[in-house]
Amino acid sequence: MKRGSNVQNGRDWMPQGKHLRGVSKKEQREYEHIKKSAQRSGRYKGRAKEVAARTVMKHHKKRGHSKGH
Repeated sequence: MKRGSNVQNGRDWMPQGKHLRGVSKKEQREYEHIKKSAQRSGRYKGRAKEVAARTVMKHHKKRGHSKGH
């Protein structure tokens, strides 16, 4: 295995960040994407995690879900 590779046991491996409770894997990926994008661009002055979580949960509820799947 290459040094610094993100492959573990022949599968793609992604480091796990904070998991939002009650959301799907797709919504969790959306959260990570929004958070990283906001941090890179310097938006929200340290509130990137909060904004990402609120955005994903807003969409989650809009799709007709309550807490949970």
